[in-house]
Amino acid sequence: MTKPRIYTMSVARVYPLYIAKVEKKGRRKAEVDEIIRWLTGYSQQELDELLEKQTDFETFFAHAPQLNPSRTLITGTICGIRVEEIKEPTMQEIRYLDKLIDELAKGKKMEAILRKSVS
Repeated sequence: MTKPRIYTMSVARVYPLYIAKVEKKGRRKAEVDEIIRWLTGYSQQELDELLEKQTDFETFFAHAPQLNPSRTLITGTICGIRVEEIKEPTMQEIRYLDKLIDELAKGKKMEAILRKSVS
């Protein structure tokens, strides 16, 4: 079975699309970076280096320092598919990221996007 094309695609190729999507809605690049760091555990420096190296999505998620355990709280649909029902781990991680970017573009507060409990 062949891998989905997104696995071999560079994160740096999609990253500007994430930025453009959220900036069009009045959000910022810094918020996209915060989401990626929250999801993967990469530092900003590590993220910048991986983007510069044109790291593919499969490697990006396979080597993530600490996938956030709260990511399993991400639910809903992306591309018509429920993210919580995706069985293939790498695809689910990619779709978690897509879902978080969508939430940011839709104006959701960062506390809710990052699944922080509000006391």
